[in-house]
This record gives sequence, structure tokens and C-alpha cells, in this order.
Amino acid sequence: MQLTFLGATGTVTGSRYLVHEGDTRLLVDCGLFQGYKQLRLRNWAPLPVAASSLDAVVLTHAHIDHSGYLPLLVRQGFRGRILCTEATLELCKLLLRDSAHLQEEEAEYANRHGFSRHHPALPLYTVGDAEAALRQFEPRPFDAPFVPAPGFSARFLPAGHILGAAMVELEAGGRRILFSGDLGRPHDPIMQAPATVKDTDTLVLESTYGDRLHETEDAGALLARVITRTAARGGVVVIPAFAVARAQAMLYHLGVQKAKGALPRLMPVYLDSPMAADVTDLYVRFHAQHRLTVAQCSEMCRVAHFVNSPEESRRIDEQAFPMVIVAASGMATGGRVLHHLKRFAPDPRCTILLTGFQAGGTRGAALQAGAKEIKIHGNFVPVRAEVATIGNLSAHADYAEIIEWLRTFERPPGRVFLTHGEPAAADALRVRIRDALGWDCTVPDFLGSVSL
Repeated sequence: MQLTFLGATGTVTGSRYLVHEGDTRLLVDCGLFQGYKQLRLRNWAPLPVAASSLDAVVLTHAHIDHSGYLPLLVRQGFRGRILCTEATLELCKLLLRDSAHLQEEEAEYANRHGFSRHHPALPLYTVGDAEAALRQFEPRPFDAPFVPAPGFSARFLPAGHILGAAMVELEAGGRRILFSGDLGRPHDPIMQAPATVKDTDTLVLESTYGDRLHETEDAGALLARVITRTAARGGVVVIPAFAVARAQAMLYHLGVQKAKGALPRLMPVYLDSPMAADVTDLYVRFHAQHRLTVAQCSEMCRVAHFVNSPEESRRIDEQAFPMVIVAASGMATGGRVLHHLKRFAPDPRCTILLTGFQAGGTRGAALQAGAKEIKIHGNFVPVRAEVATIGNLSAHADYAEIIEWLRTFERPPGRVFLTHGEPAAADALRVRIRDALGWDCTVPDFLGSVSL
């Protein structure tokens, strides 16, 4: 068995792993690179392996950095099955269509306003490409073995993190390899804990938070304090939030704090993401995968006014009274949140609240680092608003939670590869695992290949 790292090395995005056994080639995850321009340029390059030579793709979960390259893969000639859990399929229907629509919209906007260096600016892929990819999806249940391609057996194990998120266990030639995907947290207020694993021969483990611990203070209380002090100065709170999981977590905490009376009673909350509204409905359908009751899901849906049309989104920015706007995307890389940032970032009464990991090279990372201006749609926008961060809303396990999960193994893996982390985080986790468990770990290089 040969394993090649086609992404998620030295960065938290672009998850793609090629597994080669005999004449069979599988791709585990097929994500987009995000952040720095040199990473994003990889999205425009064909894969180092011919798409038509792949037998199947197995997805850990729906986030775009794990699934967003699929429309391009299909356009390049991939004709195999895309295997995932049922909830992942439902989320990919939303995410891939939305990703394609945003790219078409941004290319059209760039051409109309003339700020692109490319003439004409083109989308990375179209809605038609996304629809073609979705026709090749086939869902599989958790904990049930299936055959993704000749010579391979596979199984999805619950990973927590988001709806449908799975660890992928592959077996071929008497060897087993486990891909953690994005590992959830054991005590997340919404998602179930990741499944425990007895053993595997090879482990490919994420390291997003390999160099840090999550804050222990209640996230809802922190959120209420930020909103209350912003409202007191007459400002608006803009919350960039991933449409899947993070937006729902924000609605959950806002609902809890409103019920406690910790938020201004009449302060309106807007969820400016049609996709996030659709995702929220899925929490009712897949209630067995999270901790919330049906009543709590219903309350989560009632706490905010759901904004659907672009016209309604623009009207929000014309309002002067204090309010909360939750809008995609979580790292401010695109979507409607950019228009809200253009409107409110220059206003010192307002607050931009970051609620999750900000990959290097994104606007979110620049804001978190104290940038005095950010570039949006070809123009520099001054940042005079308060920039606040709530660090314990992440759906990723921190290093202590990862090590506790590893302690559940009855037998240590023969090899451990740390991916999906920036260099400092991956290396810090390598050292911590070595010191805590005595396991040797490797941080692979981009396009590195190992024989298992």
C-alpha cells in the first residue's frame, strides 16, 4: 500500500490523500486549498495523478477544504463513485452548489467592476460542474463495512466535528490505515464525541490545534459580553461563521443567552446565509448525531431572522441600530460577510467577532493579527472596529483532547502521520505525542509518498 500526500501538509486546507494498492487508486478527501495565494493557486493546477485513473473517492466530511475540489476532479475526467455518510451527502449538496455559485458571482462581480488582473475573470468551477459531481455521490452508513474499489474494504466511524463527519478506515492487503478527518471534541455542547478506536497499522491524524488549548470559560458568556458592550456604544456585531456547524453553534449560544436575559431583549439577530438556514434544518433530520433535543433545534431556528435574498442582505447594512449579523464565511474569504465588513469595519462602535481557526493568508487571520486595513473586492477597507475572538467554539479537538483520544488505543499504530495543521502546530503535536505516549510521528511533506 502506497500513501501520497496531495494536500493538507504545512496547511490546514486542501485535504487530499492518494492510497494506491496494486492496480487500485483511492482518493481520501478532495478539498480546496484556502489562505495564502501560493496555496490557492494549487486549486487551478491539475492533480499530480490523472483524475480518470482514480477508482473512487472517500470523503471524511463535507467542509469545502475536504470536498471542494470534487467538481474540478469530475470535470477533469473522474468517473468513479464518491462515497460518504448520508449527512455528508446532504451537506455537500448545499456546500458544493454554494461554492460554485459564489465563484460564479465573484467572477461576474470582478468583471463588472474591473478589479481582476484576469480578463475575463473566470470561476474555478461552475454550478453545472458541482451538479455533475453530486450525481456521482453514494452514501454509506456509519460502522458498516463497504467496498469502495476492488481490493479495499472501508468503514466510516463517527468523528464528531460536524453532521456526518467520519473517520475513514481502509483495509487492503492485510493492512489497515485510519484517516481521522477533522476530529471533534469529547464534550462539545452540540456534537457527539468521536468514536474510540482499538488499533490500526497506520494513522493519519489532523493537527489543526496541535499547539494550543481551547479556553475553558463558557463560550456563551463570552459571546454575551461582546454583544452587550458593543450594543452599549450603539454598534453592530459582525460574526463571520462557517455555514456548517459554526453558524448553528452561534444560534444555539445566542438562544441560551437570550433565555437567560444576558442579551439586550430587543436586539435583532440576522443569519445572513441561506445555506446556513438549510443546514440548521438538517439538525432536526439527523438528530441522532448530536446532543440537542428537537425542542432545542427549534429554538435555534427561532433565535434569528433568516435572510434569504441579496436585496434583504443589503438592506441590513442600511440600518443604524445595534444588531448581530452572522454571515458566511468563517475566515472572511468570500460570501455575504464581505459586504458587511466593508460597511461596518471602519466604524469604531462596531465589533468583528471571530469564532474559529483563521488559516494563514485569510482576511480572518489578518484581522486577528491586528491589521489596520483589509482588502475586499480590490479596495482597502480601514479596520477601526473592535476585533474580538472567542477561542473555545472550535469543532476541532485541541492537543490535550487529541492525546486523550489517542490513549483509547489498545495498541499504538505502527506509523502516525500528522497533517491538516500549520507547521508550528503539527510539529508541536508531534513532540507532545512523543512525550506523552512514546509514539514516533512524522509530519509529511507536500507530495511526499510512503510505502506502508
